Amino acid sequence: MTLCIRECIILLCLPFCEAANILYVVPVSSRSHDIFLRPIGLELANRGHNVTVITSFDVPNSPPNYHKVVVERKEIWDLMGTARPNLFETTKISTINLINTILWKAGLALTEHILNSTEVQDFLKQDNNYDLVICETFVQDAIYYFSHRYNAPLVLVTPFGNCMRHNIAVGNPLQLATIQYEFVPIESPKSFTGRMKNLFISIYEYVSWRFWYLKQQEILAKKYIKDLPEPVPNLYDIEKNAVLFLVNRHFSFNEPMAYLPNIIEIGGLHTTMNAEPEILSKEMEKVLNESTNGVVYINFGSNVKSSELPADKKNAFISILGRLKYTVLWKWENDRTEDMPHNIITRKWFPQHKILAHPNIKLFIGHGGAMSTQEAVYHGVPILGVPIYADQYNNLLLTKEAGFGEILNFNDIDEASTERAIKDILEKETYMLKAKEVSKIFRDRPMNPLETAMFWIEYVIRNNGSNHLKSSAIDMHWTAFNMLDVYAFIVITFVAIAFLAVKLLIVLSNKLRFRRVLPKKQKRS
Repeated sequence: MTLCIRECIILLCLPFCEAANILYVVPVSSRSHDIFLRPIGLELANRGHNVTVITSFDVPNSPPNYHKVVVERKEIWDLMGTARPNLFETTKISTINLINTILWKAGLALTEHILNSTEVQDFLKQDNNYDLVICETFVQDAIYYFSHRYNAPLVLVTPFGNCMRHNIAVGNPLQLATIQYEFVPIESPKSFTGRMKNLFISIYEYVSWRFWYLKQQEILAKKYIKDLPEPVPNLYDIEKNAVLFLVNRHFSFNEPMAYLPNIIEIGGLHTTMNAEPEILSKEMEKVLNESTNGVVYINFGSNVKSSELPADKKNAFISILGRLKYTVLWKWENDRTEDMPHNIITRKWFPQHKILAHPNIKLFIGHGGAMSTQEAVYHGVPILGVPIYADQYNNLLLTKEAGFGEILNFNDIDEASTERAIKDILEKETYMLKAKEVSKIFRDRPMNPLETAMFWIEYVIRNNGSNHLKSSAIDMHWTAFNMLDVYAFIVITFVAIAFLAVKLLIVLSNKLRFRRVLPKKQKRS
């Protein structure tokens, strides 16, 4: 009944709204991506816009103006034709290998799967028109061609805290001394070696992306997106001309960063409106309420499976947690839990946002994924992080520097080090106090992150694409934008002046020497 009333209100309001026809393309099959991205499409529909979303996740009970093109969800391992690895093993993969074998290889397979799907091909055959195209920016760049096909402004959104290659493309200051490339773990990012590593990886990823990966994406786009209007721009030009870029970070927790006016922070957006209507069961609510000593919550995310922990590390965790006076809630993906102590409750999935919101939660043990970390920050819960891959180490380093988190490296997990790390956080009040302090700052904004995203998306719609937000750097050669030609001219000029000055001094010196020698010769004669 409530749903029907809501739909009627939306339909009645549509004629009075400045409604736009929006294509929202967010087809990455990772559940964590969907948790962050889904609220944007739903809120746009709730505001009266006509939204068509290309996604790998169905949305039950969605508004009538929220139209779904649901692509079959496939794991990247299936798309690459390889067996799913134990993701704990990815701790051994270097950043370069992560870029080459997971980002680029999986990205091409994912892009082809999306564009060649029956659902997307049927969608492309329809005669549609859009006022705005919003795309996730990750590894499926070919989808940006939808903005060219429908002659609509392009908005980009990323679930990650930063996108170094996009900053380079649009001429945003890089700030490499303080802002890290997303996927490179650096223990001391501001040290000389840390900054050098950051520079090297950032350049490597950008060059391989721009001069190889984008070319492969263009091939896929032209193969599967037929009848693109001529002339067809290259993907680099499409991305650098995006009118708006929404990033999942916020200066209250992440390192403060300088931005162009069309790069907007919306960190923690998914904490404002859950992507899934999470329900805390009466049983779980009872467990949380009755755990007066406190609760330790363990979840390694939607991709990493606790049940795949190596036996020695799993046994270390179980042994330590079983001795605690706390209730332990642990996301455990298989049915074999007979060896768990009585205080450990396992489930294949928990409504994490609701769990972390409960006042009896004392510690969150996780992998440091962006969405999980932000949920812990939002609710003021201390973190013990075990980073596995991608941006996780960097996220956890921020919690450690802020004073409410610690990092337990995967290879260091044994009974002694794990017990020491867990007990330190549980027994020292400073971790909880600092978590509450950071939470207060993280929430203190003029608009919540979802409202911020809505304002700027609708700003673009109201102002016909908002090209005035873009920097003129996008039309400049990188040498000119970075003033390299000017600096080179100054250096060459100084070198030339110095060279001429030295030459002049040599000539004058020789003349003076000649004048001193000549009178002596005359006297002798």
